[in-house]
Amino acid sequence: MNIKQAKEQIENAMRAYFSKNEFGEYKIPIARQRPIFLMGPPGVGKTAIMEQIASELGVALISYSMTHHTRQSALGLPFIEKKIYNGKEYSVSEYTMSEIIASVYDIMEETGVKEGILFLDEINCVSETLEPSMLQFLQYKIFGRHRVPDGWIVVTAGNPPEYNNSVHEFDIVTWDRLKRIDVEPDFDAWKEYAYKAGTHGAIMTYLDIKKSDFYKVETTVDGKTFVTARGWSDLSDMIRLYEENGLKVDEDLILQYLQDKKIAKEFAVYYDLFNKYRSDYQVSRILEGQDVTLIRERASSAGFDERLSLLGLMLDAVGEDMKAVCNTELALGELVKSLRTAKAELGGGTGDDLPEAAALTAVEKARAILDAEISAKQEELTLGRRAGSISLDQQYALNASMAALREESEMLLRERPADDAAAFAVLKADFDRRTGELKDMARRAGQRLSNVFRFCEDVFDEGQEILILVTELTINEYSARFISRYGCQEYFKHNKELLFYERQKEIIHELDSLELE
Repeated sequence: MNIKQAKEQIENAMRAYFSKNEFGEYKIPIARQRPIFLMGPPGVGKTAIMEQIASELGVALISYSMTHHTRQSALGLPFIEKKIYNGKEYSVSEYTMSEIIASVYDIMEETGVKEGILFLDEINCVSETLEPSMLQFLQYKIFGRHRVPDGWIVVTAGNPPEYNNSVHEFDIVTWDRLKRIDVEPDFDAWKEYAYKAGTHGAIMTYLDIKKSDFYKVETTVDGKTFVTARGWSDLSDMIRLYEENGLKVDEDLILQYLQDKKIAKEFAVYYDLFNKYRSDYQVSRILEGQDVTLIRERASSAGFDERLSLLGLMLDAVGEDMKAVCNTELALGELVKSLRTAKAELGGGTGDDLPEAAALTAVEKARAILDAEISAKQEELTLGRRAGSISLDQQYALNASMAALREESEMLLRERPADDAAAFAVLKADFDRRTGELKDMARRAGQRLSNVFRFCEDVFDEGQEILILVTELTINEYSARFISRYGCQEYFKHNKELLFYERQKEIIHELDSLELE
């Protein structure tokens, strides 16, 4: 199965394992909750989906690569304990708690999150001294004499023998105690993750044209050559940073991530061509709906590969627009929560939880409320990162909302409202300004998206390029969310089979139902 299907299988298993009866006991006893074993080639995305699952389920995540562990670090160190049996004292070997098990308890203590995922990578490549203990762990979830705490699901991963000479084969007894999931590279499944991660448009369109270059591992006379999903993702991040800093992206850089000379060279050539198309086609003018007669004429006579590159350029641009709208909505949603607290305490609440509330001026009281909200969000962010239970989008939302609260606090200092009602009026006015900016941002993003459709209709008529455009917008989480919320008539016109978007719009964001009056 592909990595997306594997993710769904793991999520379903975890929901089942976390299910409890009316007495708060797990319906599947801990001892019978089989560890999940992800078997797949390196760099296919096994670790990435564990991070996604943890953030989506709101549970903690601890990851270890087992090739880095010795028997002592995994099991703990031995020490001598004195015990009395039948009135006689004996010296007995005991073990300190395993570093791995201890880290689980540390996370629980630090974050307060009691359920989570213990992810052990390269589990079938451990040293020979540790191998018997790992088999015991897979069967009984025990390291030494210490068991994985209740509420923690064990997920493991490993590579097939053809990818790693250190692989140890498991026997049937061990396999019979695991949920084995075999994962294969799949570009279409990876593409959904790539859109969410903001993968560079040159990579997306190149792989659309040459899907066979997405994942490749070969042994040649010159040694092993390989290209993996991880390599493409890491290269994308580096290309974006190079572009931001005005640095040259060349074949030498690309070869550091795509360790296949032929593919690295071909992508380097394509990247230069992609940038040439970016300049020649003046995508910003297309998105703004300006007169682009010459550009339309060139696109009409272009080859299919060039058309795909142009589509990639346009999708990359409008995709960033729609992602910005979605993330701004999330940030305003976080800001709303704080403003509701401020409304309650400034508009009739007692404010007894504030220090010496009666002696505070309106400005001091309002700023104290905002400071408390900032502290709470910072703690949520810190603990969420520590536990691995918070997504990148939510991290952005918390950071952006804290920045807004700090700006509002400074605003209160400048404007010096006379009483609590006036202080809240300052906060509300700023919030209204921000929501207005969001609506303008969404309106502009929607117009630019419509202009892309109109350009494609003029140039490609009802060709397969329109189908590709609609399909890419559908699988991109941000564009799908944007369209379901704000609509796009051109999208629905070309996607009649997916009109459920019109009928099943997302629940209106809480900021729209805010009543701050």
